[in-house]
Amino acid sequence: MYKIQTLNNISVAGLDRLPRDQYEVASEIAHPDAILVRSAKMHDMEIPDTVKAIGRAGAGVNNIPVERMTEAGVPVFNAPGANANAVKELVLASMLMAARNIGPAWRFAQGLEGSDAEIGKAVEAGKKQFVGFELPGRTLGVIGLGAIGVKVANAARALGMNVIGYDPTITVKAAWQLDAGVQQAVSPDDLVARCDFISLHIPLTEATRNKINAERIALMPKGAVILNFARNGLVDDEAAVKALDEGHLYAYVCDFPSNLLKEHPRVIALPHLGASTREAEENCAVMVVDEVRDWLENGNVRNSVNFPEIHLPRGEGYRLAVVNANVPNMLGQVSSLLADAGLNITDMLNKSRDEIAVTLIDVDKAPEPPVAEAVASIEGVLSVRCLGC
Repeated sequence: MYKIQTLNNISVAGLDRLPRDQYEVASEIAHPDAILVRSAKMHDMEIPDTVKAIGRAGAGVNNIPVERMTEAGVPVFNAPGANANAVKELVLASMLMAARNIGPAWRFAQGLEGSDAEIGKAVEAGKKQFVGFELPGRTLGVIGLGAIGVKVANAARALGMNVIGYDPTITVKAAWQLDAGVQQAVSPDDLVARCDFISLHIPLTEATRNKINAERIALMPKGAVILNFARNGLVDDEAAVKALDEGHLYAYVCDFPSNLLKEHPRVIALPHLGASTREAEENCAVMVVDEVRDWLENGNVRNSVNFPEIHLPRGEGYRLAVVNANVPNMLGQVSSLLADAGLNITDMLNKSRDEIAVTLIDVDKAPEPPVAEAVASIEGVLSVRCLGC
């Protein structure tokens, strides 16, 4: 029986994929085998030694101590692309809100007083200050062409916009999905200098913090709009507000309110709504639950932020799942121990990523407990599990 701890409300659509005769699921549970989380902060949390996996029902993992988990040999899974459509729709909505001055116009309408006739007169007198512009023919720059960025770029093309993308690490899969009309920028500076809208779809790291700063804002055409529905910290908010006040930027729409932003007349700051749809929450939960279950039951890894992708079809026999430091002669030492124990290897797959390697070894009979203990004692081995034993 596997024990799963939930730190947030995880969609029932995901939890229902855990058979109740094999899994116990609760928010308070002793010695969990895995943790499912959405937004709970785990950096200061004491994570039990029994934890074999952490699953984030979403894309970003800033709330999880990934480095500490890597050192412990624990994979951290996420759900990239599961909320892509939800974020895409909000980005499209934000472009329309900015272009048509929806935020300022709404605030103006809410402040109207008097009789209906007086309000009608004020509307006709005041509406000229909210004249906007249309999207066809305008240029959108997309920084980050992953699952969300590709959807945003393609949707903007369908609206008649020109689109320029920048992503030096774009995958072959994403490139195949991208509309053929999307142009390529050679650098972030090249992109921002050519675009009326700039939308960010990258993770927050030390390298990407303040990706849009005062220098890059200065390169943007007068009247440009910044859209940030990825991560707080990608845009230098103070530089953006300064450019708004000076009339260089037209609008700033983001998902991360602050005292600086929330009442600015040219800012629309939403309460982190990017993935806040029932469909996105269900998609994220289903994806990450399937990933955690596959790791626990079969040792396979999909969509981990710190482990290599590995998939070995599972038969009816016994499997050792070994996590170790990515150093020479690990396979030789493990194979020798299995041979000495009289175990025949029927199938094996080894994959590595940075400092971590995972080896799946199918053997013809159940290893005795001392065998797993001997493998675990090899210097550099972080964890050993016998599946099916």
